[in-house]
Amino acid sequence: MSGDVVNLRQFRKQKARSDKEKQAEQNRLTFGRTKAEKTLTRALNEKAEKTLDQGRLEQSERPDETKD
Repeated sequence: MSGDVVNLRQFRKQKARSDKEKQAEQNRLTFGRTKAEKTLTRALNEKAEKTLDQGRLEQSERPDETKD
């Protein structure tokens, strides 16, 4: 049962580096947008919301009346 000798300190440091790199990549995707991209996204969301609201039926102010 001979195995490779592993230095745990180096292994932990390498794992920490890879975890930090994964977090940095995620942050770049989340926060690394330009002002123009943010403005465009906001405008598209507002347009979609406006379009959705235009198709909405208005409900009457009083509750439904039952017919006898």
